[in-house]
Amino acid sequence: MAAPGLGRDFRALWAANSVSTLGDGMVAAAAPLLVASVSDDPVLIGLAVFVQQLPWLLFALVSGAVIDRLDKRRLIVAVDVSRGLLTGVLTLAVWWGHASIPVIYAVAFLLGTCETLAETAASTLVPAVVAPELLPSANSRLHGSYFVLNKFAGRPAGASLFVLAAALPFGLDAASFLVSALLVATMRGVRAPAGRPGPDGPAPADGPGPARSIRADIRDGLRWLWREPVIRMLTLALCLMNVTLTAGFSIMVLYARDRLGLGDIGYGFLLAASAVGGILGALLAPRLQSWFRASVLLRAGLVVETLTHVGLALAGTAAAAFCVLVAFGVHSSVFAGIETTFRQRRVPEELRGRVGSVFMMFAIGGNAVGALIGGPLVSWRGVAAPFWFSAVAMTAVTALCWRPFGRNLPAAAGGAAVGAGEAEATGGAGAGGPAPGTASGEAYPVP
Repeated sequence: MAAPGLGRDFRALWAANSVSTLGDGMVAAAAPLLVASVSDDPVLIGLAVFVQQLPWLLFALVSGAVIDRLDKRRLIVAVDVSRGLLTGVLTLAVWWGHASIPVIYAVAFLLGTCETLAETAASTLVPAVVAPELLPSANSRLHGSYFVLNKFAGRPAGASLFVLAAALPFGLDAASFLVSALLVATMRGVRAPAGRPGPDGPAPADGPGPARSIRADIRDGLRWLWREPVIRMLTLALCLMNVTLTAGFSIMVLYARDRLGLGDIGYGFLLAASAVGGILGALLAPRLQSWFRASVLLRAGLVVETLTHVGLALAGTAAAAFCVLVAFGVHSSVFAGIETTFRQRRVPEELRGRVGSVFMMFAIGGNAVGALIGGPLVSWRGVAAPFWFSAVAMTAVTALCWRPFGRNLPAAAGGAAVGAGEAEATGGAGAGGPAPGTASGEAYPVP
């Protein structure tokens, strides 16, 4: 696909994102199969998701402060090389038959720690190389490549390759990180970090000001997000939605095998179902946003997310589950366009790392909490129990967020409104990534 007007640096970033997201898609299908091949314990399978997401609770805020101090391009290159080496270690462990639960957990935790740096830094690079008016176009390409390569192509390929040779999808993912690092290294037009200003404005033009502590930088990010009612509302809402989503999706490999009767390859194709919807959603999103106000689309997203859990709990065949996941994919893609573009336009450049890390801590931290719920529920009441739990919990989340989401989002920085609405929004309780819910294996794209 061409990217007219978006520039050479964005094309390099897009290519790097596409290569690594294909590798991640293969591992998203292969990793649960690997854990399930080592242990049938649903608690241990759910904990594998928790271990990978735990660093977002532990290190996300520190990572955000570090990102705003460093050259983001060089940081991503270094972290991608590290991730490639770590995945290479896991590949060798699988190849030699030494991929025990402790080894898998250790690698998952280290990869999750790297992700707190790489994913947050990458999300700040998009508005650094793309003009504000072109952000919707840039994000649609990133989201499109995610759904096509990660979920539609990567998931079935990963499951199929795992059956062929269990180490193969992990080895290809390791190579994808190294290729991604090379592509990001070719970027030349990224703006350098502009000091470490506080939440009330940039540093003085005549110098960066006195040295600031990491704690002060973290406080600035927290304070800025808390003062922004719309972003605060989206952050808290997505955190709760991620808890419910991951509770079910963390044990999807058991659901596919025990409830739907699918083998390893069938499981990979089931994961690709939401990609079909995601591609449709990416095509429909601009038209939907021209027809409906952002408030209508946000409320519709709450309803679809709730019905997704009900549908999966009731589904007794692979065809029924596939249809439910297609509808979920459409909803997630539309929601992604609204949330991501608004946040990129609204957050000041000098605070993007810190504010992004706060957002990601809540959004992906919700995954970690949800991963602790799914396994015990399966042990207690069977493979459908996490989806019934999530349906009830999402009903409560919908009731909590219905009124705040009914207020139209104001115009974002750069003068463009999110969706069609332009009115005052007040905060409320109420990520993972740019769509409701980011379960492991069902994570939403983080450009």
